[in-house]
Amino acid sequence: MTEATTMDQQDQVARIERMQEETRKFVAEQHNLMAERGKLSRDMVLAPWQIAVAGMTAEAALFGAGAAFMKLFGA
Repeated sequence: MTEATTMDQQDQVARIERMQEETRKFVAEQHNLMAERGKLSRDMVLAPWQIAVAGMTAEAALFGAGAAFMKLFGA
């Protein structure tokens, strides 16, 4: 082989390796985006329950404060 052919082959190998690395980065980014989407989907499903639990906790705190207030100043 001539030196020019060897250089062309080396250039092609380098180009292929760059393309493979770009593909690996793209696939990794897609995996990260899919994982993030899964997390957001899970959060959307759990959001109503979080609101319900927070509401019940606030209600229990207000009830407790009211009971303490009544005990302190009431009958």
